[in-house]
Amino acid sequence: MSSPTVSHKPWQSGDHEKNTAVSTKVEGRGLTRGQRRTVTFYLFISPWLLGFIFLTTIPMLLGFLTSFTNYEGLSIANLRFVGLTNYVRAFTADPEVGFSLGRTLLWGLFNLPTWLILSFAMALILNQNVRGQGFFRTLYYLPSVVPVVAAITAWKVILDKNAGWLNGIIDLFIPGTAIGWLSDYAMPGMTMIAVWTGLGTAMVIFLAGLQNIPDELVEAARIDGANSFQIFRYITLPLMTPVIFLQLVMGLIGVFQQLNLPLVLTQVGISTGAVPPRQIYLYMIHVYRQIFISSRWGYGIALLWLLFIGVFVLTLIVFWTEKYWVYSDRPEEGR
Repeated sequence: MSSPTVSHKPWQSGDHEKNTAVSTKVEGRGLTRGQRRTVTFYLFISPWLLGFIFLTTIPMLLGFLTSFTNYEGLSIANLRFVGLTNYVRAFTADPEVGFSLGRTLLWGLFNLPTWLILSFAMALILNQNVRGQGFFRTLYYLPSVVPVVAAITAWKVILDKNAGWLNGIIDLFIPGTAIGWLSDYAMPGMTMIAVWTGLGTAMVIFLAGLQNIPDELVEAARIDGANSFQIFRYITLPLMTPVIFLQLVMGLIGVFQQLNLPLVLTQVGISTGAVPPRQIYLYMIHVYRQIFISSRWGYGIALLWLLFIGVFVLTLIVFWTEKYWVYSDRPEEGR
């Protein structure tokens, strides 16, 4: 009797793995599958990576070096290294730095809470299942897509002291009203414009957070007898704190970066030489005047780096407070 033929099985001898590795290298011209995936990944992110290097990193390094010079923006013939002179001047010889920083902080106290509360309240309202929900969501988001210059120009017509619509409406109830929303009360006037233009974007982000709250939690609370306020207090608000935290950080950074609004509102520019009302003389306006009007590029960039450091420290403080009020299901100490 002839012995049965035993077939050769590649997975018993390990030849299959070797053949697979060889075929992978051959198909990828010497590269393994993991190496080819890595190359593909970097090829896809290369546009962003090149932009980050040449449009962000290198300009920041050049700006940092420029802050230690007397560069005036026109030529480098008289360029010289001045050390920390620009930074010392900001603390000792320029009172406008402290004043503009104070106005910026006050502007943040006006704008940030108002913007957060109104956008959150609007998201709560538009999250209800009512007829025409999509129409109202679109309607309230429209101000966010209006160009900034066009929006400010329209608001200047509304807030004009003598012929503005807002004063006209108030005059119906209080005759003789002529409130200077762009002069004497420029801070509340600018806050109205900023909140109006930024309400839609914040509302959409809050709305996305509200729709991620599990319906099971709300239904269970209603079965247990909780009313609407209790559901908001103990379910909605805690689960929305991560979104509120995100909005707070982004809004805080945006407060210190505000330039376009007072710039266009009061027509500040190189050609006009106008200066905004003292109420809205923000930090970035002072930086703009130093760089583009007074041609003190080195000093102006030093002011920007001081702002960067200040905002960075303030953001770190906000992140440090996160563990005390932001809800998280991660098992961390102190939560």
